[in-house]
Amino acid sequence: MRAGETIRLTSRADGFVFEAYHVRPTDARRGGLVLIQEIFGVTDHIRELADGFAEDGYEVIAPSFYDRQQPGFQASYEAADMQAAVALSQAAPWDLVASDAQAAIDALERPVFVAGYCWGGAAAWLVACRCDGVAAASCFYGRRISELVEETPRCPTILHFGKTDASIPMERIDEIRERHPDLPIYLYDAGHGFFSDRRKDHQPDAARLARLRTLQVFTRNGGGRGEGA
Repeated sequence: MRAGETIRLTSRADGFVFEAYHVRPTDARRGGLVLIQEIFGVTDHIRELADGFAEDGYEVIAPSFYDRQQPGFQASYEAADMQAAVALSQAAPWDLVASDAQAAIDALERPVFVAGYCWGGAAAWLVACRCDGVAAASCFYGRRISELVEETPRCPTILHFGKTDASIPMERIDEIRERHPDLPIYLYDAGHGFFSDRRKDHQPDAARLARLRTLQVFTRNGGGRGEGA
C-alpha cells in the first residue's frame, strides 16, 4: 500500500493537465522534491523511491512526463516495453519537460529540490538549468545530458555515473567535466541503473553512497529539519 496519492498539475506552456504521484513527509518537513522518472514511467519503483524520500522529510511530486503521448504509461524491463519507453522519452520535447517540471516545482513549498534517474537524470539537469525555484539537483546516469551540456545549472548540482555503464562512454562524462569543471561528478563501480533494485546492474553499496550524497547536497542547500524536529 503506497503512502501517496495521484494529483493533477497544469503545464505552464500549453495548459495541459497531467498526473503526478504526490506523497507528504512522515516527519518534520525538510523541503519539496521533484522526483523524475526513468524511461519506464512513474512505476511502482518510482513511487517506492518517492515514499522513501518522504520518510526522510521531503514532500515529493513525481510527474508523469509521458501523459501527452500515453497517459499512465508504465513499462516493464522486457525488450518490447523498453523500446516503447525509449520512443516515448524521445517524443517528449525538452521545452515541455521543463514546463511540466515547473508546474511541479510551483506546487511545492520552498525549498524545492530535484532528483532524476536515467532519462530523468538528464531531465533533472534540464530542470536545474532552466527552471525557477530549484535549490539543488542530483542527476543519476543521465545519458542525454550530453545534448544539454552547453547549458549551465542555476543551482548546486551533482552527477552520478557508473564506471561500467556501456550506454554512457567515459568520453561523454569527460565532455561534461571539461564544460563544467567545478561540477561534482561521482563515479561508481557499477553499470547503468545501479540505483534501482529492479535492475540487473543494481549495486547496493553504490546506491547507498549516491543517496547519501544526494541528501547531503539537499541539506547543505536548505533541506534542514523544520521546527519540531
